[in-house]
Amino acid sequence: MTAHAQLTNAGRLYLAAVISSGSFVVLNSLYSLYKSPVGYEWFVLAGLTLLSGSFTVKVPTIPARLSVSETFVFAAVLMYGPAAATMVVALDSLVISLWIYRSSRRAVRVLFNFSAPAIAVWIAAQAFFYLADVGPLAQAPQPILSLLVPLLALAVLYFVLNSWLIAWAVALEQATSALLVWRRNFFWLSLNYFSGASVAALLLPYLQAPGAAFVKVIGILLPLLLISYLTLKTALGRVEDANRHLSELNRLYLSTIETLAMAIDAKDQITHGHIRRVQIFAVGLAKEMGVTEPAQIKAVEAAALLHDMGKLAVPEYILNKPGPLTPAEFEKMKLHASVGADILSAIAFPYPVVPIVRHHHENWNGTGYPDGLRGSEIPVGARILSVVDCFDALTSDRPYRPRLSDSEALRILTERRGTMYDPLVVDTFARVYRDIAPSDDDISLKASLSAIAREMSVTTVARLPGTSRLDDISASTEEMLSLYELARSLSGRLNLSDAADVISKHLRRLVPATTCVFFLYDESTDELVAAHAAGENSAHFSDIRIAMGQRLSGWVAANRQTIVNSDPMLDLGEVARSLKPPLRSCLSTHLAAESKLVGVLTVYSTHRNAFNEDHRRLVEVIARQVSQTVLQAVEFQQQNSEKLHDQLTGLPNRRHLERFVASELAGSGGLPCTILLVEVKGTPGSKPSHRNLPDYVFAQAADRIRVALRGADLLFRYDSNRFIVLLAQTDGSTAELVARRITDHVGLGRTGDDESFGGAVRIGRATAPDDGLSLADLVSAAESRSSGSPNSRPSVH
Repeated sequence: MTAHAQLTNAGRLYLAAVISSGSFVVLNSLYSLYKSPVGYEWFVLAGLTLLSGSFTVKVPTIPARLSVSETFVFAAVLMYGPAAATMVVALDSLVISLWIYRSSRRAVRVLFNFSAPAIAVWIAAQAFFYLADVGPLAQAPQPILSLLVPLLALAVLYFVLNSWLIAWAVALEQATSALLVWRRNFFWLSLNYFSGASVAALLLPYLQAPGAAFVKVIGILLPLLLISYLTLKTALGRVEDANRHLSELNRLYLSTIETLAMAIDAKDQITHGHIRRVQIFAVGLAKEMGVTEPAQIKAVEAAALLHDMGKLAVPEYILNKPGPLTPAEFEKMKLHASVGADILSAIAFPYPVVPIVRHHHENWNGTGYPDGLRGSEIPVGARILSVVDCFDALTSDRPYRPRLSDSEALRILTERRGTMYDPLVVDTFARVYRDIAPSDDDISLKASLSAIAREMSVTTVARLPGTSRLDDISASTEEMLSLYELARSLSGRLNLSDAADVISKHLRRLVPATTCVFFLYDESTDELVAAHAAGENSAHFSDIRIAMGQRLSGWVAANRQTIVNSDPMLDLGEVARSLKPPLRSCLSTHLAAESKLVGVLTVYSTHRNAFNEDHRRLVEVIARQVSQTVLQAVEFQQQNSEKLHDQLTGLPNRRHLERFVASELAGSGGLPCTILLVEVKGTPGSKPSHRNLPDYVFAQAADRIRVALRGADLLFRYDSNRFIVLLAQTDGSTAELVARRITDHVGLGRTGDDESFGGAVRIGRATAPDDGLSLADLVSAAESRSSGSPNSRPSVH
């Protein structure tokens, strides 16, 4: 028996009833013996009972012990009646409780062990004498053959009552079925009672004989009982050893499967840790719904652990795809239920695991998969699993949505009640989900596996190959040549723009990308910044910032996992739809060098599902190959950023202008691009050299030019006394208007608002591609067209 404090109110009431009844029976028997004393032989039987009862054997799997003392108990019943037998049993139980159970000497335990056998033997003895219609045989000897049927009834009643009284107590403690406890642990012990009754029947002639015949036969009987005790102890010891070994193997087996299942779960970065939480929820919900059969509980426990085993057959890019799946991808995802069942069918589970795994995506109204079962056709374990599976998914973070609150998730389950899910399961779960929710300790293994998964990811990306990594690619000759040319092109020191242009050029030859975007990781803000874009509509990607872990590219950076064919709206929002033509799919992979996150390479396409597994493989290989180059380009650019700006005005300088113009003209597609060459000269009527002008003149000139420009115009410091204004997609007439605005704001003859400003301007214009496609050609043309005195309104040609 367990401690009284562990029992429910029903258990406490049961214990109180048994202890009260047992105490009454013992006191009544003691009074009967006082009123009608028996012979000294009763004390011999009591002593033998106590002696043999001290040599007990542990019953495997339950906290109970048995002895070979039943022989003397039956003998006491036959010879001296119910009262004597009850006292013998009560004393035997009391001694065992106080001596054998030293580690658990609780009052409730002792009283229950004292009471239950006394009740059983007293009722069984009353039945024996009623059926035999005789008195105690010590007073009126009877032939044993006339007592066989009553003796059988005595053995059966004593065994059934005693075992069931204990079985009910164990069942109340363990919250399980009393029949199951009795059948598993007591049924076979009936042999001990029947053998004891048989030996007592053989002793009966000696017990009824006059004189000391009984005392003489004890010398023959005790060795026999000792042999029986040793045999029983050895047999039960082997059973206990076998059970212990089986239990250890079962724990090892389940632990191995659990580790495998959670390792598979770690592969799925989106639903990571999901199966452990679902397992705890499912087992708790099954018990709350009244499932008490251990085989069913074990089935739910194992099925919850293994229900996603079929994800081995689902491509990883689908498992880890943020955002909705396409119809084709969803069909592949649906395979995991039937494939998982097929995999598990090879294992001879002792409980029905496979049907639960196969049908955990069936719907209550028959619209689920894989077999379209409805209502009660769906195994109850599958109905339980589907509800907790959905709840955990809704309350977990996803790249395309944050986790929902418990109340929101329960609202969704309630809406699906009776269509997708069993109404009884939903109602029960809503009532008890807080009580059965897993604690942090329950899912502690998740953190270890997560760390392992991250370490594996880091180890993978830490391998930064050079051109020798081309051997890893099984591709066509064209792919090999392209990658070789890429590796050669990236040799040497490059800035980010040049390196990204080279990478994009080669990448777009290998995959159907409309636009390639390099997002760099900014540690100071924990964001990804679109540092370079190449291809159609590349200007729309400038300065896009994505928080780490958010959208598609942020999720790829945080998890270091590639995604394929996701919707660009999840990355760019409505920008993806506003472009002409709109972007419809993307492929994104991370850039990492020396275990350090560099950024993310994302390619977009205007076609749906534009990328396949070969494209994914190529982009991943290129990303691994160029990550170090991109990192070096970023560092090189940071080191030289100050060389690209004029320290006096803060404007980008000539070197910066040359690179920008080359990039702009290369990607303009023939659209007009105009430059204005603005020369700052001395004051009117004087002929000073520009070297005689103080720095503040050029600083103020830069400020005034900025005011005159439109929002999209760019201003550069070209050399010591000249600025260049870059007017993208601007024709000559519009350029003339901008030039006049500059003259109005800068020329002394026009503004006159700052007497300290000692300069004037002269402006020339050149337009690409008419006047050339290089900065030198454009500047030369602008110089030749520069006209007018420094104080006059220029005529821009």
